[in-house]
Amino acid sequence: MVKQKTIKTEISLTGVGLHTGKEVKMTFKPAPANNGFTFVRVDLEGQPVIEADANYVVNTQRGTNLEKLGVQIQTPEHVLAALTGCDLDNVIIELNASELPIMDGSSKYFVEAIEKAGIEEQEAKRNVYVVKEVISFTDEATGSEILVMPSDSYCITTMVDFGTKILGTQNATMKCLSEFKEEFSDSRTFSFLHELESLLNNGLIKGGDLNNAIVYVDKEISASTMENLKKAFGKDELTVKPNGILDNLTLHYPNEAARHKLLDVVGDLSLIGTRIQGKVIANKPGHYVNTQFAKKLAKIIKIEQRNFVPTYDLHQEPLMDIHQIMATLPHRPPFLLIDRIIEMSENHVVGMKNVTMNENFFVGHFPEAPVMPGVLIVEAMAQTGGVLVLSTVPDPENYLTYFMKMDNVKFKHKVLPGDTLLFKCDLITPIRRGICHMQANAYANGKLVAEAELMAQIARKQ
Repeated sequence: MVKQKTIKTEISLTGVGLHTGKEVKMTFKPAPANNGFTFVRVDLEGQPVIEADANYVVNTQRGTNLEKLGVQIQTPEHVLAALTGCDLDNVIIELNASELPIMDGSSKYFVEAIEKAGIEEQEAKRNVYVVKEVISFTDEATGSEILVMPSDSYCITTMVDFGTKILGTQNATMKCLSEFKEEFSDSRTFSFLHELESLLNNGLIKGGDLNNAIVYVDKEISASTMENLKKAFGKDELTVKPNGILDNLTLHYPNEAARHKLLDVVGDLSLIGTRIQGKVIANKPGHYVNTQFAKKLAKIIKIEQRNFVPTYDLHQEPLMDIHQIMATLPHRPPFLLIDRIIEMSENHVVGMKNVTMNENFFVGHFPEAPVMPGVLIVEAMAQTGGVLVLSTVPDPENYLTYFMKMDNVKFKHKVLPGDTLLFKCDLITPIRRGICHMQANAYANGKLVAEAELMAQIARKQ
């Protein structure tokens, strides 16, 4: 079991936004388990929180941009790549502006800050989505495609081809996430001269200089354009190197462009919100195709998690039979609604009930078309959870359990005579003072039939 991770202490960086040119202070802070990556705009009233969620992507023209309730986060991909590349799960990122600092155009400085802050494990288990079949997304307009296939680890291959001689075709492969820091985190963003001219003419790249963007010269530079570039970058002289990039910057790798595209893929796919185990292949990736794929995969994962049915060997000897259950619970037939306890730990319990036509409640619900009442399914889930909470006291026979709250109760499918019901209850918070707060799910016929968030308390018999 791999546990979730956060940073040990907070740490701050300052820089400028590539497109706004505004100075911004960014602070990484430790976050609780299951928090994920969240951005906090401390410069706005109420300090609104924007989760790193693909569903909040609103624009990908010049980077990935998030928006929630009118509050924006601009170009978070390099920071998210650093957080994921450092194997983190939960971090709060405070900002006093909308755009994250560009630094040198890579994830290098963010990785260094994270390492300085330190990393620590948390108690909660990391959720990982294991890819079982090929899932893909294609942008028909550009021919860009990204797919994921089954693999023993999270690995990525990017292939770039911009149709220009100066850059050519490049590939990059990350065999496992542990390679990110040394092989990819210092790969800087890049632009072509024709793109740069358009951005500069429209005032859309105010924080860029020759230290945070590789500029590939894909056309002849006129004298007027050269003067504009000198002015924009604050340089007295600019020349084009033999390898076709503007000077004052040396490539870290011959395929730095492909490596940076891989860095972007790592950052954009972190918006899925769940770690994935699979091999990603991205052909001509960009923020649009990356984030559309992230949205698609996040939706698939959500549906599969909602419909996930755990499997247990019902033929093996149970952890508790009906006699042991009656020695623990105060309930008795016809109101004892579980037959076995199959599995139990400090944080979860699994119970079972065979539903037969002889059930007392079928006499009136409904005799001609018998259906197990939903309220009794909830009661059975609660009784299963009751076994868990009563296992924390030495004399369970002297206690009773009482409902305190039921939230988000949903009934998805009918339960009929002949069905075998499985109940799985997982603690949402640790049991304290006899109060049990749990997520309970009921399954039958390979489907989730009911779910509820339940809270109950045990109390000594008077």
